[in-house]
Amino acid sequence: MQVSSCNISDCFLCSSCLPEWKALVEVKKTTLRFKKGAQIFGEGGKVTGIYFLYSGSVKVHKEWGEQKELIIRFAKKGDILGHRGMGSDPIYPISATALEDVKLCFIDNAFWEATMKSNHALTHKLVQFYAVELQQAEKRMRNLALMEVNARIADALLEMKEIWGVNSEGYISVPVARRDIAAYAGTIYETVFKFLSELTQKKIIATSGKSIRIIDEEKLKQHIKTKKSIG
Repeated sequence: MQVSSCNISDCFLCSSCLPEWKALVEVKKTTLRFKKGAQIFGEGGKVTGIYFLYSGSVKVHKEWGEQKELIIRFAKKGDILGHRGMGSDPIYPISATALEDVKLCFIDNAFWEATMKSNHALTHKLVQFYAVELQQAEKRMRNLALMEVNARIADALLEMKEIWGVNSEGYISVPVARRDIAAYAGTIYETVFKFLSELTQKKIIATSGKSIRIIDEEKLKQHIKTKKSIG
């Protein structure tokens, strides 16, 4: 649903636009809200524009086998969404779903192209963003291929803490369902549940519902051991 305008100075787009361009962005953009669990866009859908996450958290995911999903990344405030659909085939290869209530700025394709042509600093920032995302994707694929499953789960917990930080009680700021942790680590719910129970018993982590607090980060890191590739 569309809502009132946001503070345009804080998003990926406006932080790199020319000062005089921001007024045009304010006119052209649409500010949207999605409730927790709502799909922002879906895999296979037509690309109509690009999104900038102003507040909240999102999972970016795709179908992985029959009735399964693989979470590609978690997005937080300031991140960009929908850019994977930009290109010669304007179809989203992934989906984006709100992990909590979110607020986004939406820019349609025509204005996005005009913005990139007119704002070289933004184009440069986008190239850097793609480079970092590619490096992270390559690391994730390597980990899925070479890491033991418990190592992948431990690594996922540490990444979630790095992405979102912790709240006043020391819990990772965004509560994430066990099934989403499994989808991010490339495993199944039962394996995540069992390993988290073991970590809790050893007082390496603590849980409260979907919330997780890392008590002993060094011991958690000890579970991250990459297997040597075969051949």
